[in-house]
Amino acid sequence: MPSWSVTNAYRVLTRKKPLEDSNESKLAKVLSAFDLTALGIGSTLGVGVYVLAGEVSKQYAGPAVIISFLIAAIASIFAGLCYAEFGARVPKAGSAYIYSYVTIGEFIAFLIGWNLILEYAIGSASVVKGLSTYLDQLCGNPMSSFLGTHLPINIEGLGAYPDLFAFVVTILFSLAIAVGAKESTRVNNVFTMLNLGVVLFVIVAGLFKVSSSNWSIPKSEVPEGYGDGGFMPYGFSGVIKGAAVCFYGFIGFDCIATAGEEAKNPKKSIPFAVIVSLAMIFLAYFGVSTVLTMMLPYFMQDEKAPLPHVFRINGWHVAEYIVSIGAMFGLCSSMMGAMFPLPRIVFAMSNDGLLFRFLGDISEKYKTPFKGTMITGLLTGILAAIFNLSQLVNMMSIGTLLAYSMVASCVLMLRYEVDDRRESRIVGNGRAMDQDQPCGLWRRIFNLNGQTEPTKQTSRIVTYSVTLFSLWCMVFSQILTKFEEDLANITSFDVIKLLLGTIPLVMFLLIISRQPTSGVKLSFKVPLVPWLPGISILINIYLMIKLDILTWVRFSIWIAIGLAIFLSYGIRHSRMRQREQRNNSIAMMRDCSNSALLGGQDNSKYSNEVPLILMHSSS
Repeated sequence: MPSWSVTNAYRVLTRKKPLEDSNESKLAKVLSAFDLTALGIGSTLGVGVYVLAGEVSKQYAGPAVIISFLIAAIASIFAGLCYAEFGARVPKAGSAYIYSYVTIGEFIAFLIGWNLILEYAIGSASVVKGLSTYLDQLCGNPMSSFLGTHLPINIEGLGAYPDLFAFVVTILFSLAIAVGAKESTRVNNVFTMLNLGVVLFVIVAGLFKVSSSNWSIPKSEVPEGYGDGGFMPYGFSGVIKGAAVCFYGFIGFDCIATAGEEAKNPKKSIPFAVIVSLAMIFLAYFGVSTVLTMMLPYFMQDEKAPLPHVFRINGWHVAEYIVSIGAMFGLCSSMMGAMFPLPRIVFAMSNDGLLFRFLGDISEKYKTPFKGTMITGLLTGILAAIFNLSQLVNMMSIGTLLAYSMVASCVLMLRYEVDDRRESRIVGNGRAMDQDQPCGLWRRIFNLNGQTEPTKQTSRIVTYSVTLFSLWCMVFSQILTKFEEDLANITSFDVIKLLLGTIPLVMFLLIISRQPTSGVKLSFKVPLVPWLPGISILINIYLMIKLDILTWVRFSIWIAIGLAIFLSYGIRHSRMRQREQRNNSIAMMRDCSNSALLGGQDNSKYSNEVPLILMHSSS
């Protein structure tokens, strides 16, 4: 029995996956850069493009909603650049799960993967629920009336009736994804192109009815409760609040990173797809919000369906129906984008032994995780059919923001990590390496000796700095909340607290920037490291802190379920654990053979067999 000391437990929980796994992927490499870009756009640019601009302009920002979208886009691009670097570094299925596995360790990787399962399951269920509700309303609510009358669910927290349509649609989409990655992405490409076409139609058609006077409405003409008029009727604080809401409109591009093993050239196509998809999503949001707020005053917008409303007021009923059809395409592409990554996350975790093995079985016919896709589709369908998902949407956000934060942290750690292979080459060539020189604490922390090669000591300094930076971001977010919620009543004491709180953040990033970086060559690297990943971590933690307490309670329950699975199954069936046991057995056999040789025994008969045994065990 192993000795479960604190040191041993820490070693088990932090064991890392090799950065370059030699195992050949069983998934078919069929996805091009265009497929990945369409997947990212479809997943992110769903029905939000038809709703978000009207909601944010009326409640938070007014015509300055375009600035809110710009701030949200910049914040999302920071996270997207981190995903792009990891896509070039680790082109494997699993997204943030696999990234944290090779950087931080097995335990944190499991928690991230478990959260991603929650994110994509709830995301898929909420989209298909929205599709069902939207269709039902277009047809005059026949489905809700019939099922609500004949199959009512009188349980608090569940839906009013079992949504059979949502369940069937989920199973059909799961089957389409399970049949093949290329086939499902073709369907997604069609939905995405149609969705983009409708968005382009809205922008071009709306240009004929725009008026710049709607961006400079005097306060006397603004109804009570809708700000002071002008371009920023709610002030700059309203723009920031609107940016926080708009940020969720960019969530979904991370599904690109889950398809790393199915991309033809992942080290180039994943960074390309992430950056291009985010750029096109911003242009779509920017164009729609500009046209919308110039066609109709911000206080007259319809929060639930702003585009059909604005075309109806202008008497363009054909455009109204085109927008409704576009919303359907947007929902379908968003559904495909939300469901596509879910079985890939489950496949990666089961393939590593942290989830049940049968979930990662690859179909010989379709070259996809067929069983895992259908099982996750079944669970998503049940969620969509019987649960009231309005209270669970925030849980999807917390999982996404946590994944974004972990990816940015992993980029920082890997950028300053020791390159073991390079060290071994230096030793092999007989040249001296840069060793950890004994010196004062501050000289080590700020690298005043001018060390150019990363060592274990400098790598530890970066790890501790990233951890302390993330913890201080939580404190700083509490200070920052006061400025967002009550900017008009800010005192000089609040400003001093903000300035003092900024100093540790800058100090930690400055310490990281002084450390020597790894010499690993990549096809794409995040610029301005550590500043851009640091800002990304701060934004994500700030948005997580703003979520309500019930979201954190539900999130804790989900984490507890995951911990039970990890401790009862994953920790014992981990592939890394089996690899460690195999390596330990080889080392013991080698030690035994060396001891026998040192004992002076005549091992001429067995001296040739031991290496063969070792070679066989190694293979």
